[in-house]
Amino acid sequence: MAYTVTPMPAGPIGSQYCICKVELSVCGQNLLDRDVTSKSDPFCVLFMEVNGKWVELDRTETAVNNLNPAFAKKFIVDYHFEEVQKLKFALFDQDKSSMQLYEHDFLGEFSCTLGMIVSSKKITRTLLLGNGKPAGKGMITIAAQELSDNRVITLSMAGRKLDKKDLFGKSDPFLEFYKPGDDGKWMLVHRTEVIKYTLDPVWKPFTVPLVSLCDGDVEKLIKVICYDYDSDGGHDFIGEFQTSVARMCEAQDAFPLELECINPKKQKKKKNYKNSGIIIVKSCKITRDFSFLDYILGGCQLMFTVGIDFTASNGNPRDPSSLHYISPMGTNEYLSAIWAVGQIIQDYDSDKMFPALGFGAQLPPDWKVSHEFAINFNPTNPFCSGVEGIVQAYSACLPHIRFYGPTNFSPIVNHVARFAAQATQQEAASQYFILLIITDGVISDMDETRHAVVQASKLPMSIIIVGVGNADFAAMEFLDGDSRVLRSYTGEEAVRDIVQFVPFRDFRNAPKETLAKAVLAELPQQVVQYFKHQNLPPINSEPA
Repeated sequence: MAYTVTPMPAGPIGSQYCICKVELSVCGQNLLDRDVTSKSDPFCVLFMEVNGKWVELDRTETAVNNLNPAFAKKFIVDYHFEEVQKLKFALFDQDKSSMQLYEHDFLGEFSCTLGMIVSSKKITRTLLLGNGKPAGKGMITIAAQELSDNRVITLSMAGRKLDKKDLFGKSDPFLEFYKPGDDGKWMLVHRTEVIKYTLDPVWKPFTVPLVSLCDGDVEKLIKVICYDYDSDGGHDFIGEFQTSVARMCEAQDAFPLELECINPKKQKKKKNYKNSGIIIVKSCKITRDFSFLDYILGGCQLMFTVGIDFTASNGNPRDPSSLHYISPMGTNEYLSAIWAVGQIIQDYDSDKMFPALGFGAQLPPDWKVSHEFAINFNPTNPFCSGVEGIVQAYSACLPHIRFYGPTNFSPIVNHVARFAAQATQQEAASQYFILLIITDGVISDMDETRHAVVQASKLPMSIIIVGVGNADFAAMEFLDGDSRVLRSYTGEEAVRDIVQFVPFRDFRNAPKETLAKAVLAELPQQVVQYFKHQNLPPINSEPA
């Protein structure tokens, strides 16, 4: 194909809900030698697919005379879990100073999704020529790193013998923390609560991002000011001191750090002035506030299972009015939902083997109703290879089953929950389970399903429900605890909201990507919420 420099579209590429930025480092190995008298002078260009066209995002520097370049310039890309972000890395041998890529010799390219890179953390692949054949022995290595400082600092502060500022009582002290701003002025970062009527206050521990407190630099000086609170806003200055996070981190539970609170005016006036009290750092701890991408880059696998509704209300699959009727184009709403969710999740599962289960059908040979059967009819191995495998197994099973009922969700929820329960033995965040249920209607076993979901909320598991057809989905909205906490029939509350419900009809005329965005938008925070609640770090996490 011809490469041209395409003007960047207005506004950021991707949705406004960017989880974070990812830095991509690129190296080449054994690149083609296009120069006669010397070696190639390679540079790498990154393209992203936008509305079906490749748009250039950025270029590296040129590595002179080098067939094994490690480029110093990094590519920085906004990461959106709920989108398929297609990237292409193309290498060229610089021949002229032209910006036009067709003026340079092509050394090969590699295309993949950003999800593939972050789920592997580092990938090495063969470079291909325009005809799809390997570019000699040329290889490309791409490594991903999240661009954010996820450290947080938790401080536990107290005071002793602070100056008395009120005529008829003791002081009402509070602290303010400042860092130097770009303009050289002190910038307020945090204010503690006021402790009334005491000269020996003990403030509640508080947590702030390390970037907020000191721009991530533990040696940077910060200023702490102690005031006596006045309801009219004219707070009285008690004293101040400067310190650094590194110094405060010397405080241990058994050995608090004591810092003198100084009032410079009093210090100048009084010869025997010592201080205006002592501020005590009881403890100072830096920890990491892990993000979704930290867990993925750490090697967490998303385990995907599909549950498909084969109840009679769907209609006979041979009838064009049936929700299971596969159109001449090879699609229906069930398949659209499987593709929309599966094509994103499959990047985060290394073996890409997904269990696909059906419910609400009578099965051969004895035509008993089943509410959790393998759609490939292999109960000991219900796994399908990739999303394509699920689609093939689904299409193949339709003629061999009888649609029946009722619409029972709890057996499939409990099926996946059994595997998620085994994963709770993990000591780091290695597995998280996602169940996609596609259904046409009202749940028959609502009490059992509510109970199953409440139990599953304690496990590394999320449930996505896509409602197809035009039924009343009020019960599904009830399971999706966005507006209120879900309760079991026993009265037990869900520990967290793990159900996301979306009616397919809202997306019939929208681009296919919008369904995936709506369905998967809450998943990253559900993953993080579970692992944080269990105090599980990413597999390969570094200490703070």
